[in-house]
Amino acid sequence: MIEPMTIEALHRSYTNGATSVGTLLRDCLARARNDSHQAWISLLSDEQLETYIINLEGHSPADLPLYGIPFAIKDNIDLADLPTTAGCPDYSYQPSEHAFVVAKLIAAGAVPIGKTNLDQFATGLVGTRSPYGECHNSINGDYVSGGSSAGSAVSVADGQVVFSLGTDTAGSGRVPAAFNNILGLKGSIGRISCRGVVPACKSLDCVTIFAKTSDDLAAIWPVAAQFDEQDEFARTRPELVKTMTPSFKFGVASKEQLEFFSDEAAKSCYEQAIATLTQMGGEAVPIDLAPFSQAAKLLYDGPWVAERLAALREFFSAHQKQTLPVIQTIIGGAANYSAADAYAALYQLKALKRHADQQLARVDFIVTPTTGTIYTIDEVNADPITLNSNLGFYTNFMNLLDYSAIALPAGFRQSGTKQGLPFGITLFGPTFYEDALLSIASRWQKQLPLPLGALKAQPQTIDLCVCGAHLSGMALNHQLSNKGAKLIKQTHTAASYRLFALNEGFPRRPAMVRDTKQGTSIEVEIWQLGSEFLAEFLMGIGAPLGLGKVELEDGQWVSGFISEPCATDNAEEITHLKSWRNFKA
Repeated sequence: MIEPMTIEALHRSYTNGATSVGTLLRDCLARARNDSHQAWISLLSDEQLETYIINLEGHSPADLPLYGIPFAIKDNIDLADLPTTAGCPDYSYQPSEHAFVVAKLIAAGAVPIGKTNLDQFATGLVGTRSPYGECHNSINGDYVSGGSSAGSAVSVADGQVVFSLGTDTAGSGRVPAAFNNILGLKGSIGRISCRGVVPACKSLDCVTIFAKTSDDLAAIWPVAAQFDEQDEFARTRPELVKTMTPSFKFGVASKEQLEFFSDEAAKSCYEQAIATLTQMGGEAVPIDLAPFSQAAKLLYDGPWVAERLAALREFFSAHQKQTLPVIQTIIGGAANYSAADAYAALYQLKALKRHADQQLARVDFIVTPTTGTIYTIDEVNADPITLNSNLGFYTNFMNLLDYSAIALPAGFRQSGTKQGLPFGITLFGPTFYEDALLSIASRWQKQLPLPLGALKAQPQTIDLCVCGAHLSGMALNHQLSNKGAKLIKQTHTAASYRLFALNEGFPRRPAMVRDTKQGTSIEVEIWQLGSEFLAEFLMGIGAPLGLGKVELEDGQWVSGFISEPCATDNAEEITHLKSWRNFKA
């Protein structure tokens, strides 16, 4: 298998003869058949795949932009080769033709591998609401994959395909991207045709694209986003649209308006993402998230749920008991709303959009967490509606307000019970803003070159708080850098420590002693060290120093260098400086 699985890498391998289209596609199909995440509902037969391979004969990347690129299709989008189930066996039908977007991708040389698992009728953000099995997170199978486009995201993250199609009504093209460490592009309503897609809320639905790189999304987007005159919701991009500049302004909500559902590690990841955008030349601008949050509540706590019933009225009336209980509850709730309720909510939404647009007009885009947290499958099964709603906190408003958005990987949680799980941010802007978002996504990936997709056999690490001579650029920092340690952040301790320079040896070793009465705040750094080096590190620490727990200025306790109180004897205290950097031994 070619690594990384990107369009550029595959085309290069095809061109230089490193692999053939047939070999690569057969390998992808075999890998999909061996999937352990329950990502697929149906796959092509060997004979069906051979037909696609034969159809590519006489072509190359020179004439087909997606030549030989394997992709997956969410199983509420039609592929003529396989049934469409929408995650419900009793609903299943055999389409006579491809969905419009699928046909365009195939015509450009892309090759479908199969249909992916989803929350039934695209109703959910968790990936557990499927009679075809709960789709497991590609990085940690105990956690949800995100939905409803669960299998589509997992198939990309696991390297079974290069890209996939999902759909997005309430966040289904973004939440699974965040949970599986990939990108998810949700264009404006109508930019990608929904003809041949089982509707959830037809006036809000968007076909979305998952991939591992912004370059892949940029190559797929113009193929997928072609105008379909037979789709009554289709729209063309205007000639003049807002573009991204090298220096940009991005909106950030106040801490009081953000919600992380007690996931402090996710909060830290988000704060680091804001710092990274600033390093890229961005200026953070405070915005009011209230109109966006209020609009989000209308999607499931308002009459838009009735549109889900409208899409399935005939089937749901005759086969309600053949749908999952949680789906019955959600769609069945449509009976509680009248046409008058729908108009009242529409007027409310119009007012909220006016305020939201005013906030958005102040910046080039707004950045939020894609989700505030992530849950285990068991947690979601125990409380499916509340936790699903929590996951939509930052996503449910997007289509109601008619915005475009892109979900980006933004690192991994460094502490807590969810340590090692990915975190993602979403950038969103006005209608028809997709090209601008893709441009900033490209800059983001260059600034933050993270490993992407499912990470196999992730090394165990420990976050280590260091001070004095172990700080960046100081004499003992090599003890960290030579072991491949990575700087996570620069911060300060709580105002409860005293710093001393031990007199013996050179360079002078720092001794940090906890003193809650006379202490001050000390400049420190947090470094991520492979746990395989921890024993070696401990053996190299001489008395009176050791490793213990250090309290940071934000109240968090982390592992770090501490000292016995006897360090204060015959040692020089740094009393007039908070930083070792200015101390001259």
